[in-house]
Amino acid sequence: MTFLRSVAFNAWFFGVTLLLSLGGSVVSFFAPQTTLGLGILWARLLRGGLRVICGIRVRVVGAEHLPTQGPALIASAHQSAFDTFIWLTLLPRCCYVLKHELLRIPVFGWLLARTGMIAVDREAGSAALRHLLREADRAVAEQRQIVIFPEGTRAPVGAQLPIQPGIVALAARTKLPVIPVATDSGLCWSRRAFFKYPGTITIVVHPPLPPAMPRDALIAALAPRMHSLRPLPEAVDISVG
Repeated sequence: MTFLRSVAFNAWFFGVTLLLSLGGSVVSFFAPQTTLGLGILWARLLRGGLRVICGIRVRVVGAEHLPTQGPALIASAHQSAFDTFIWLTLLPRCCYVLKHELLRIPVFGWLLARTGMIAVDREAGSAALRHLLREADRAVAEQRQIVIFPEGTRAPVGAQLPIQPGIVALAARTKLPVIPVATDSGLCWSRRAFFKYPGTITIVVHPPLPPAMPRDALIAALAPRMHSLRPLPEAVDISVG
């Protein structure tokens, strides 16, 4: 059953992505302001497919710490491809920091670029960091909520990778509080895995860390929170389907 569900979801994933990429490219050419909305629709359809086809639901703990408007800086653990679209369904104007290679995907990459995400070439060294900060300025001016995976790549469940300098530079540049997020998405959809297992993915949003923290203090505070699924006493536990 898990195999058949996984096959069906993969067909749904690629079918939805292809159709929205082709149709969205036409729509966004004439109405570029609709492109982010198309991205949100894409993410909602994928999330719905996970629930209906694979039996995977999403539970958010600490949702009161998520912004309902205005710029924000969210530092999330990253275990699964699930993490790369779920924030489009949880934030009003999500802006992912993502790898530049994704923009090279035919049609989809062109549309992705028009959503205003921050694409970073990880091979560009210091130029990549300067580009990241310029794009962060633009995202803040546009009232976007920036989502970054501070470890830089997907990590297996239970693994903790070193935090990369991007989050420290973003926090210093934007002067925004850093909102740490933990997840166990890899339990249902593991790294580079074909199978999608039924269950509930938990996302824990911890209280924001103070803005402009010193580098070492920020890393010391951020790392354990990104890997702690322990509900906070003041957190509100909501099931969002």
